[in-house]
Amino acid sequence: MKENSKAAIIEAAVYLFNHKGFSGTSIRDIANKAHTNVANISYYFGNKNGLLEYCFIDYYEAYLSGIEKGYSLLDKGAAQSLKAIVENIMVFQYENIQLTRLIIREMSIDSQIVREIMSTYLTKERFYLSKVFEKGFKSKEFRINTTNYLILQLKSLLTMPFLNSHYVTEVLHLLPHEKYFADKYIRETHSWIDRVVCSSNQPRKLKANLLKIL
Repeated sequence: MKENSKAAIIEAAVYLFNHKGFSGTSIRDIANKAHTNVANISYYFGNKNGLLEYCFIDYYEAYLSGIEKGYSLLDKGAAQSLKAIVENIMVFQYENIQLTRLIIREMSIDSQIVREIMSTYLTKERFYLSKVFEKGFKSKEFRINTTNYLILQLKSLLTMPFLNSHYVTEVLHLLPHEKYFADKYIRETHSWIDRVVCSSNQPRKLKANLLKIL
């Protein structure tokens, strides 16, 4: 870890916020963990709240980028677009598991920064996901359902392993920090899309398309 670097401060803050809580972590704790001084934290982030806000924005910029990349495939089919969104989100969360745990937990708290995130990034998320589902309904790829409830189910699937990490590891004996888990969970979520979201004749359509290609 490089001394006095912005990255070192962020890494230390995420670790401590996860293990001691935001309120239980002081700026001096972060400085000691990052092998830097308090002045550097003030220079980059102003204060502890500014540091947390940076973590939120850094997370959701990358998170939304993954959704937008999947959304760009909508012309190739709603199911393909939705599966790409799922994979992009899961890979990002797996690769940034500590930050993901922090952000998902903090999003459950009513605060000014959370309201701002909901009115900006999560509003955009809802827009993209709604468009994908609506395209699927219109093309009959997806069985008709309520968009908001589908979004709720999908987000529950994507956040559960990180929001309840102790339950996942201690009770289910699964390891979200391992690549095997991420790959397996992506396949399982894709299966949920096929079985729950897609219309009953969608698997036959996909099989027919594969046969044409072969």
